Amino acid sequence: MRLLQRQGDGSVTLTKDLTDNLPPYAILSHTWGDDDQEVKFDDVTKGLGQHKDGYRKIEFCAKQASADGLQYFWVDTCCINKSSSAELQEAITSMFRWYQNASKCYVYLPDVSNDNKQTNELARSSWKLAFRKSRWFTRGWTLQELIAPRCVEFFSAEGQKIGSKTSLEQLLYEITGIAINALRGRPLSEFGINERMLWSRGRETKRKEDKAYSLLGIFGVSTYVNYGEGEEHAMNRLREEIDRCLGSRPDKKAHFMVPFGRNEGFVGRDHILQQLLTRIPPSANKDDCQRMAIEGLGGVGKTQIALEVAYRVRDMDLDCSVFWVPAINAASLENSYREVGQKLQVQGINMDNADVKTLVKLALSQENAGRWLLIIDNADDLELLFGGPQCLSDYLPTSRNGSILLTTRDHRTAFKFTTREADIITTIEMSEAEALAMLQNGLSESQVQSKQDTKQLLEALAYLPLAIKQASAYIATEQLSISEYLNLYRTSDADMIGLLSEHFEDRHRYQEAKRTQNPIATTWLVSFNQITKSSPVAASYLKFICFLAEKDIPKSLLPIDSKKEATKAVSTLKAYAFITEHKGSDSFDVHRLVRLAMRNWVEQENEWTGWITKGAQQLSDKFPWPEHENKEIWMRYLPHTQTAVEFQRDCADRGALSRLLSYIGVSYDILGKYKDAELVLRPAVELGEKVLGREHPDTLARMNSLAAVLYNLGEYEEAKQMHRQILELKEKVLGREHPETLISMDNLALSLYSQGKYDEAEQMHRQTLKLREKVLGREHPDTLGSMDILASILNRQGKYNEAEQMHRQTLKLREKVLGREHPDILASMNNLKLVLDNQGKYDEAEQMHRQTLKLREKTYSH
Repeated sequence: MRLLQRQGDGSVTLTKDLTDNLPPYAILSHTWGDDDQEVKFDDVTKGLGQHKDGYRKIEFCAKQASADGLQYFWVDTCCINKSSSAELQEAITSMFRWYQNASKCYVYLPDVSNDNKQTNELARSSWKLAFRKSRWFTRGWTLQELIAPRCVEFFSAEGQKIGSKTSLEQLLYEITGIAINALRGRPLSEFGINERMLWSRGRETKRKEDKAYSLLGIFGVSTYVNYGEGEEHAMNRLREEIDRCLGSRPDKKAHFMVPFGRNEGFVGRDHILQQLLTRIPPSANKDDCQRMAIEGLGGVGKTQIALEVAYRVRDMDLDCSVFWVPAINAASLENSYREVGQKLQVQGINMDNADVKTLVKLALSQENAGRWLLIIDNADDLELLFGGPQCLSDYLPTSRNGSILLTTRDHRTAFKFTTREADIITTIEMSEAEALAMLQNGLSESQVQSKQDTKQLLEALAYLPLAIKQASAYIATEQLSISEYLNLYRTSDADMIGLLSEHFEDRHRYQEAKRTQNPIATTWLVSFNQITKSSPVAASYLKFICFLAEKDIPKSLLPIDSKKEATKAVSTLKAYAFITEHKGSDSFDVHRLVRLAMRNWVEQENEWTGWITKGAQQLSDKFPWPEHENKEIWMRYLPHTQTAVEFQRDCADRGALSRLLSYIGVSYDILGKYKDAELVLRPAVELGEKVLGREHPDTLARMNSLAAVLYNLGEYEEAKQMHRQILELKEKVLGREHPETLISMDNLALSLYSQGKYDEAEQMHRQTLKLREKVLGREHPDTLGSMDILASILNRQGKYNEAEQMHRQTLKLREKVLGREHPDILASMNNLKLVLDNQGKYDEAEQMHRQTLKLREKTYSH
C-alpha cells in the first residue's frame, strides 16, 4: 500500500510500497470525473497533474488530513499502479481493509454546495436536498467506503464539513437503506446475504465487473480480478465464493411447494415409507444427489405415497425445501419449474424468453440452496424425460444436499433415471388389512357390517387404492351399505366396462375369475351413472375436462352458466373422488385413468367430435391474447390448450381451432420457443385463410405473428416476403393511410434492415414517417417512433449529420409530448449519444450518457 505525503512546499509525493507498520492515514472517498482530468499514478511519480481538475480533490484531502494531524493520506486515482495486474488485484481485494483501517475517511461531494456564509436559514439547509441526490450514493465502490471506516466525514464542493456518519446516520439510512447498526459498525456477518445484496441495488460502476468486485469486502470474500469477463460472469463468481465461504445462510427459508393438502386418510404402506424415508431425505454426508423411483401400474397409489413422503420429510426437517413437479407434458413441466424458480427468487426467472429449466437447475445445484427434495410425479412419458434435446433429464439438479423422487408407470423410465434396481421401489396392490382400513375411512360402522361382503368387494376392487377410493366415496355420498354397493358393482354392464377399459395399461392383469372386470373402470361406471342422473352439469364438466391436461385445471376454464350450479357440480365431482382439489381451491387434478375412461365413454356415446369442438370453442373464448402483463393467466391455460389441439383433426369449428393455434403460437413466441411457434402458426394461418378468407383482419394478424416468428428464427427472406404480402393486403383492404397498414410498412422496413438492405429500408421508413405525420400528426408517439428508427438507420449508413438532427428533433418532441421521465426519452437520449460517438463528439456524447444514467436512475428507482 502506497500513501501520499504532503511536503512543506505544498507538493505531494508517494511513499514506497508499505507492508507493515503503516502510519496513521486519512483516505478519500469520491466519484471519478473525466478520465483525462483525474491525477494518475504516473502523474504523481513524475510530479505532474497539478493542472488537472482532479488535483483539487488531492489538495483538499492533503489540507484536511493536515488539519486533523495526519501526515499521510490515500487517494485511489493515483496510489495504485494499475499497469501492474498484481498490484491492481491486491488493491481491489484489500480495498475494504484499507478503508477500514483509515483514521479518517473524507467524502468529497462536488455536487453538494454548502456555503456557511449564507445568512438565510433556508439557504444554509438547502444542501440536504442536493445531498440526497448526490451521485456519490449511486456508485458501486462508495458502498464499502461508507460502511468500512470507523470515522466518515462528508464535505461539500467548497470543502466545508457537512457532517459525519454518526451525525447523519438517520439521513444516510433514508438514502441508502443500510441498517443503522451496520453504519454504526456492527459486524457485517450479522446481516443476511440478501440484505447486504439489497444495499448495492441501483448502484453503478464505470467498469461492469466492478459491480461484483466492489462487494468483496462487504461479504468478506476474495476472488481474482478478470476485467473483460462481463458483469454476469463476475457476479456468478462472487455468489459462488460467498456460498463457498459462508455456507448455509440463515436468511434462506425452506419452501414447501406441494399442490395438495395432506391425505388424512392415508393408511398402510409402512414398509415402502420406511425404505423411502431412510434413503430419500437429503444429506450433506452423501457424495451426490440421491435418486429414487416409485414404479407401479395406474391406480396403485404412487402419487399418494409420494405425497405422504413430502409431508413426512417436512416434519422431519423444517429446513428442507420440498418441490412438487408434475411431468405430464412439456408445458406443465415448465410451469412448475417456473414456480420453483419464483419461490427461490431466481434472477431472470420471469423474463419472457428465460431458460426456466436451466435457471432452476443451476439454482438448486448450488450449495446455498440448502437441503431440498424434488418430487417428479407422473413421469410416464419416456420421450419427455430422455428423448433428446430439451428433455427433462438434462435439467435435473445435482447437489449432495438434494434428493429427487420420481413416480412412474414405466420400469424403463425408473431404471434410466436411477441407473440402479436397488433405488427402484415397486408398488403393488394393498394388503387386505391396508385395503380394509382405506375402505372404512369415512364410513360408519353400519355401512360395513357384513365382513363377507366387505372382503368380496375388496377382492373385486383388486385391492387397488384408486378403485377403493372411488368406491368408498360413492358409498359415503349415497349413504349405502357395502352390500348394496357390491350388488351395483356386480350388475354393471360388462360390455361397457370393457369399452371403458380401452387403452388401460393394466386391463389384462386380473386373471382370476373374481377379477375379470377392470375394477377402476367398474367403479367409475357406477359413479358416473349416478352423476348423470343427479348432476348433468357435473357430467358435462367431466366430458369437457377429459380433453384437457390432467393436472392443475383452473376452475376459470369451466363453462359456467350459473355460478351456483358450477360450484355444486365441482363439489359433486370432488365428493365422488373424480377430481382432487388443489390447496387454495382455484384448480384441481383429474386422475389419468379417470380421464381415459371418460374419453372412452364420450367416444362410445358418439359425442367425441361434439365435445372436442366445445372444448376448442371454450378455450378460444377463455384464452387471453398473450402479453407479458397477463402471462400468469395464459401460462396456466397453455398446457390445456396444448392437450386440446392434439385432437384438432376431430374439431368441427375450424375457426375456433385457428384462434386457439394462434394463441399458442404467440405464447411460444413470447417464451422464445420460435420453432414451436412456427409449427402451430402455419396451420393457424392456413385455417384462417380457409375459414375467414385471406383478407380478413384476423387472418392478417396471424400472418403477421408468423412473419414475426420467422424474423426471430433468422428466416429474413421469408419474413420479408410475408410482410410484403400483408402490406399489399392491408393497403387493399384498409387503405394506405390506415394505422395498421403503417405498422406493416414498419415491419417490412425492419426486415429489409435485418438483411442489410439499408437504402430500401430507409426509403420505406421515410414513406412511413411521411404518412404518419399526415395521418397521426407530427407529435403522435407512433410518428416519433418512426423518426427514431429512421434516424438509427441513417446512423448505421454513416449519414451522421442527418441522423443527429433527426434524433435531436425526436428527443425534443418526446420531451414535450411524453414528459422528461418517460422511458422513450431514455431511448432517444441513448440513440443520440451513439451518433455523437460515431462523429467523434466524445465530450457531448459523455454528457448525454451522464444525463441518461441520471434519468434512468431517477425513472427506475420509483
